[in-house]
Amino acid sequence: QVRLVESGGGLVQAGGSLRLSCAASGSIFNANAMGWYRQAPGKQRELVATISNYGMTTYADSVKDRFTLSRDSPQNMMYLQMNSLKPEDTAVYYCAYHTRLGNDYWGQGTQVTVSS
Repeated sequence: QVRLVESGGGLVQAGGSLRLSCAASGSIFNANAMGWYRQAPGKQRELVATISNYGMTTYADSVKDRFTLSRDSPQNMMYLQMNSLKPEDTAVYYCAYHTRLGNDYWGQGTQVTVSS
């Protein structure tokens, strides 16, 4: 089992910044990838950014050049630095852990609200 706890969400004005954190614990030795996802009201959950076991990152086009995913492996932490936030970035943000066996674990989510 893997436990993920997100933090760092909040209310920010457009153009502002937030840094999300994800703390992982449990059986965290079988990762294939980790990532950040988000779900806005009335919309499907969408991928924001991922990092592979080898450290390769990918980003959704909508957040490229504004968001940066980083990882502190010894501390079992993952971060999402979000700059130049827009109202359309408003969503619940989830941390995810994908195992090599195809299992997915999710955090409880953290709300990000960007006011115009």
